[in-house]
Amino acid sequence: MKKSDLKTWILTLNAGSSSIKYSLFQYKGKLRVEEKGMVEKIGEESSYFEKSGGRKIKVKARNHGQALGVILKDLLGKIDSPSSLYGVGHRVVHGGEKFKDSVIINSRVLKTVKKFSHLAPLHNPPAIVVISACMNLLKSVPQVAVFDTSFHQTIPERAFIYALPYKFYTRYRIRRYGFHGTSHRYVTIEAARRLGKDVSSLKLITCHLGNGCSITAVDKGKSVDTSMGFTPLEGLVMGTRCGDIDPAIIFYLAQRGYKLEEIEEILNRKSGLLGISGISNDMRIVEKKMGKGNRRAKIAYEVFVYRLAKYISAYLGILGGADAVVFTAGIGEHQRRVREDVKKILNPILKKCGTRILVIPTNEELMIAKEVLRLLK
Repeated sequence: MKKSDLKTWILTLNAGSSSIKYSLFQYKGKLRVEEKGMVEKIGEESSYFEKSGGRKIKVKARNHGQALGVILKDLLGKIDSPSSLYGVGHRVVHGGEKFKDSVIINSRVLKTVKKFSHLAPLHNPPAIVVISACMNLLKSVPQVAVFDTSFHQTIPERAFIYALPYKFYTRYRIRRYGFHGTSHRYVTIEAARRLGKDVSSLKLITCHLGNGCSITAVDKGKSVDTSMGFTPLEGLVMGTRCGDIDPAIIFYLAQRGYKLEEIEEILNRKSGLLGISGISNDMRIVEKKMGKGNRRAKIAYEVFVYRLAKYISAYLGILGGADAVVFTAGIGEHQRRVREDVKKILNPILKKCGTRILVIPTNEELMIAKEVLRLLK
């Protein structure tokens, strides 16, 4: 990688509970990724730094600040100086109702983001640490927050309000927020490009299917409904999350002696494909075991496919048909059998609506980099 003119680099950062993933883009009329990597197992003795195509290097990363230092030290050996960065884009999971779009970060924005940490306790706090560190270490470089929730801020009230006492919304802002917004937005734009149509003329159903899964109804380029709700627990069957369940199950388990913390752990980390199959949260393994006759793997697979087909069918009804159903992320892109079995269930209605099936690899990092360009130009 050659050192180049000033202000041609954009860095994107995605801070998780125990990791930071990064991508370095160069912009010369077009964005091109030059390097990707991550620091994993932050806070553990076994933390390591790994670049795409490279080996794992053991590093000292007791916290997210130290992990960011590892990344910046490596990157600054390849670009001229921090001033070569045009901007840094940060994935922020939760922006509440406050942020309806990506935003250039200042102290006021950071303070507001902190207020939503209780709604995304695993993701917002590390993102805040990384943003603060970047503002301190890269003082002259603009920082941009790109929110998972902002794409879904166009969902109408009839779709985001829960049938609870209304005061819970006004007092505690309990409502459907939706997640994976950056991915849903990227594949919406890419679908329009592939179909050769203006995004404002399209009706789409976008399916982000990975370890976390969500589905979104998109009308004229805007999200009008989505499966994840107040938290990323609602909706589709996921790797370890249950998705939709009868809330009374929580009371029932509590009456059987389970503590609330245990129930939360079960619903978030011990359910979904893992919980039903008893084998794995990885659809590839579940499919493999199903092929060898494992009954519980078969049940897990069928529940996953059925729930997905049911949501797609519902969104086809809400939209009055759709130009395309888009599959993306790990399962969506690579598990052909899932797509084919969903299509078998829905084939009559898909044919009637003239709905195409598209497989589009997601690229959240590129979407974040584009947002940095859009806001800073």
